[in-house]
Amino acid sequence: MRLTAEPAYILHVRPWRETSVLVEALSEQHGRIGLVARGVQGPKKQVLRAALQPFQHVRLDALLRGELARLATAEAIDAAPRLHGDAALAGFYVNELLLRLVPRGDPFAELYELYGRTRARLDGPHLAWTLRRFERDLLDALGSGLDWSADADGAPIDPAARYRLDPEQGARRLLSDRGHGERSAAATGRALLALAEDRQPEPSDLPGLRHALRSVLVHHLGPRGLKSWEMMADLARASRPAAVRDDNP
Repeated sequence: MRLTAEPAYILHVRPWRETSVLVEALSEQHGRIGLVARGVQGPKKQVLRAALQPFQHVRLDALLRGELARLATAEAIDAAPRLHGDAALAGFYVNELLLRLVPRGDPFAELYELYGRTRARLDGPHLAWTLRRFERDLLDALGSGLDWSADADGAPIDPAARYRLDPEQGARRLLSDRGHGERSAAATGRALLALAEDRQPEPSDLPGLRHALRSVLVHHLGPRGLKSWEMMADLARASRPAAVRDDNP
């Protein structure tokens, strides 16, 4: 199958053999695709190399045979955002989640649109909220989303209560006598309702929402975690005793 002028976002690039690279991209019509770009290290391929950068929005031509497509050309559609610090780590996290959870070859048009929205927000304010929205919408697009306005038994979410998220059944209300560790890893009902309404939660509610959503993602990822989570943990240890910010995955 030939792909012609297919819009796509570059998720990951790694060297392959002496002069080539392997590329993972999220395309508009064909979902996540793997590509082989041959000879891109040559002096005449500077424009192509510049287009094959993570977060870059491109228009590509390729020939799909088997699991990998052979890339013919790629041209940048716009300028990729220049991400630094927390925004760069968040972008790495977004790309890694897509690589781990989205199978190749399944068309997810909503994911292409979701990535475009998220990419535009990564270098803006409210980074933690941007990531929580992305996690919610990614789960929805993959058919693993939850009802954020009602608990697993169908009762409306109580904004004053705390909930853990069961990946299969939804929100489970915590009893008041639960230990501090379990409560700190749970989301407030107020945060879940804000997520349901696409309304930014209170800053104090974001850490619990992050922990609750991570438990759902861990279930779908399996035993192998994310490198971005490891990086976040390393940064947190390095910054002690300073308070750990919630702007990251």
